[in-house]
Parts: sequence; structure tokens; C-alpha cells
Amino acid sequence: MKAVVFAGRERVTVESLPDPAIQESGDAVVRLSLTGICGSDLHAYHEREKGLEPGTVMGHEGVGEIVEVGDGVHGLRPGDRVFSPFTTSCGACPPCASGLTARCERGELFGWRSGGAGLHGMQAELVRVPMASTTLMKIPDGLGDEEALLLGDVFSTGFFCAEMAGAGPGRLCAVVGCGPVGLMAVAASRLLGSERIFAIDSIPERLALAETFGAIPVDRASADPVEAIADGSGSPGVDAVMEVVGSQPAMRLALELIRPGGVLASVGVHTSEHFAFSPAEAYDRNLTFRTGRCPARHYMERLLPVILGCELPLASVITHRLALDDGPEGYRTFDRKLDGCIKVALLP
Repeated sequence: MKAVVFAGRERVTVESLPDPAIQESGDAVVRLSLTGICGSDLHAYHEREKGLEPGTVMGHEGVGEIVEVGDGVHGLRPGDRVFSPFTTSCGACPPCASGLTARCERGELFGWRSGGAGLHGMQAELVRVPMASTTLMKIPDGLGDEEALLLGDVFSTGFFCAEMAGAGPGRLCAVVGCGPVGLMAVAASRLLGSERIFAIDSIPERLALAETFGAIPVDRASADPVEAIADGSGSPGVDAVMEVVGSQPAMRLALELIRPGGVLASVGVHTSEHFAFSPAEAYDRNLTFRTGRCPARHYMERLLPVILGCELPLASVITHRLALDDGPEGYRTFDRKLDGCIKVALLP
């Protein structure tokens, strides 16, 4: 099979690899028809997150058709169209039973191998999915492949962030960063009932799409976001801030936007060693801080009826659709935000 593999810092290549095979009774092999490049892939790409083994197939977003299942798989069979979260989950351990599927005691992240252990990713023609019965979901009638791809990661993550922040009726919200997850956090806040949502970024195309999703755009390149939001809302701070970038400056800005007693929810993948604010600063604001990896498999089930009934053009965040052979160019375009790029999908 062909696959996009990690080849060292800021290098991915398209390689021919052996087809994956069933290794355990709960495995399935899926032939992928759509896969995505995610912002968190860039942490490994730039080696901000270290330890990824060269030769690892990249990616953790995938939609496709089952071609083979192990003897222990139930509820799925070859020919089923399925989509996947970015981690596997058993569905039975205490974290899974509580809905925290991203912290399954046996779960693994697709596209992360280190020291010879771990799972290859989904930027490939085929992928092996362990614990397939409780990891994969069938694609129902009425759900497009692109929406399914988003539901497996960025829409679930954006919704998770908005819920952690307490977005809802009467809540003044701000989203720091309008990449794919930030845009989904805007959409989720709107779907949860928030009427005033400020979206902060410096890229015109992303701000324009945030406005389409119901946000008030704030261009941090031309205005101080703290002042702009105070002027636009008549409030010295917002009730709920969603930080989706994963950088120290973004976290610092999120803190500066929050009112006393507000909530800061962060789903950006942070690789720095320290918080961007001190315990004293959090104390002085009576801050509620919430963070963590989205339990995407749990949210996939919860949000399926939401996305089926959603009138917002969620798939418009996918601005570039490329062949798998163009994966390296997809990474370059996405990383450098070229040609108005918001999100890249690859079509194996």
C-alpha cells in the first residue's frame, strides 16, 4: 500500500509499505477513502512533540470501508462504511464506561509509534484498527464522508471544548484561534445556544468562515483582542474562553480575556513545560480551568444526530483535497497556511 510516513523533522514522504493484516481477533482492516491532516500532526512534523519513530504512517482521521475483520469482531463486517476516532478504545474499562474513551486503559493513538510499539496512522490506503467493534462506527445514511471525517476528530473536539467552557444561552464566549478545531468550537458554541461569540485570528479567510458560523470576527493583526472585545461587548471580560492553538501566547491571551469567575477551556496540544499564567493569577480571577484530550468516540455517538441536523456548512473548513501522493505538498500547504488553506483532506 501507499502511505504518508514520517521521515524526520519537517519531512514526510510517500512510501510503499506492506498491507496491514489482522493481528488479533478484535482487529479490522479498513480501506481508506478519505483521511485528514490535523493541526496536531504538525507537532510531530516539527518535532515539538518528540519521540515519533521515522517510518511511522502519519494521521489519525479516517473514513473508509472494512475489507477484513477478525473472529472476535461483532457488529461490523466487510463492506461496511465506517469512520474512526483518533484513538482506539475498549468500551469497557472505567474511563470508557465513564465516557472518557480517549483515556481507555488499552487505547492507542493512531499515527504514533515509538520504540517499535504503537499504531500506524491513517494517511494511507489501508489501516489496521484494533478493538474495532468499540472503536469504529458505521456511517449512517445521510452522513457524508467529509462530515464523518470531521465528527471523528475536529467537530467532536470543538464541541468538547465548548461544553467544557460552558457555552450556552446568555454566555459571552471567545475562541482563540480559528483553525479547524477553533472553527468547530465556534459552530459548537452556536449550536449550544451562545448568541455572542468572538473569534480571534489574523487570517482573513478563517475569520470570514468564523463569521459564517455565527461569530464576531476579531483580527488580532489590526486590533488588541482584549480591547476590541471589551468595546464590542460592553463587558470587561468574557464568561467562557476556548483556547485551541496550543501555544503560550494563545493561553496568555485566553487568560487576559476572561472575567472574574469565568471558565478557560483548552484543547490545544501544548508542548511547553509551564503554564502561561501563575497559580496566583488563576486565584485572583477565581478561574475555572479545564483541559484534556477529547473523548472522540464518546462524542461521535452523542453528536451523530447533531451533525445530521446541522445547517451550518461544517465541511467548508476543508479547503484543499489532494491525492495521497500529494501528501508532502499537503503538509507544506497546511503548515504554511498557503493558498487560503484551513484544512487538507487526502483521498487515498
